[in-house]
Amino acid sequence: MKTIILCGGEGTRMKEDTEFKPKPLVEVGGKPILWHIMKIYAHYGYNEFILALGYKGDLIKDHFLNWRTFENNFTLSTKSNEITFHNNDCDDFKITFVETGLKSLTGERVRRVREYLGDDENFMLTYGDGVADINIKELVDFHLQQGTLGTISGVKPGTRFGLLNIDEATSKMVDFFQHDVNEAGINKHTQDYINGGFMVLKRAVLDIIKPDTMVESIFEPLAQQGELSVYVHKGNWKCMDTHKEMEEMNKFWTNDPFWKVW
Repeated sequence: MKTIILCGGEGTRMKEDTEFKPKPLVEVGGKPILWHIMKIYAHYGYNEFILALGYKGDLIKDHFLNWRTFENNFTLSTKSNEITFHNNDCDDFKITFVETGLKSLTGERVRRVREYLGDDENFMLTYGDGVADINIKELVDFHLQQGTLGTISGVKPGTRFGLLNIDEATSKMVDFFQHDVNEAGINKHTQDYINGGFMVLKRAVLDIIKPDTMVESIFEPLAQQGELSVYVHKGNWKCMDTHKEMEEMNKFWTNDPFWKVW
C-alpha cells in the first residue's frame, strides 16, 4: 500500500521558515520534517511514497536526488564525474515525485497522483507537517476491519482545528465541524478530537473528490453515509504550522522525541 504525502502548500503561517524552502524540508533535529514522517511509515513496513509536490517542489526532488551525498562519505572523480561511496546510510524509501500544481488544493493534489497508486484497493494519505507515535499497522488493520470508504485518525491536541464528532459504538464519524473552535462551539460539542492527518482511503473516494476542492470536503458526506471511520489515537501528536510550533518540535526532538518509533 502506498502513502501520499501532501507536500505542495506554501506554508504561509511560517513564512520566515518557508520563504526559501517548502515546509516539508523545514528541519527538526537537523532532518526535514518530511523525513520524520516517512520514517514513521517505513518502521511499520510501508516505505512506498508518492509526494504531491507544488510550492518549491524542485527543492524536495533535489534533496532526495542528492541524499546519499549528504549522508555518506564518498570520493568524486571530477574528470569522469564518477562517485564512489564509502558507506550507505540512507533509508530504504521508494519515492514517486509528482508535480500537482503550485496553487492546487489538497483534494486536487490527490486526484492528480491517481495514476501512480498502482492496483491497491486502498492507499494512505497524510500531510507533510505532522508526526505522532501512531501505530500505522494498527491503523491499517482497523480500516480494513471497519470496511468503510475512509478512515481518519482522531487526536486530542489544542482546539484551533475542526472538531470530529465520533460515535464511540461504531468508531464512525457522525459529523465534522470545520474550524468550529470558538468557545461556544467547544461547549456545544462534547467531542474534541481533530483529524490527526494519518488517513487510509479506498480508491473509490477518488471518484468522490471534486476537481479543485479540499480533500477534507469529502468528510461530511462520507460521515453522513456512515462511510468514514475514526481510529482514535490516544498517544502523542504534534503538527508544525507556525514558527513557534517548529521550535517546540525541535525541543521535543531533543528532550522527548515521542514520534521516534523506529
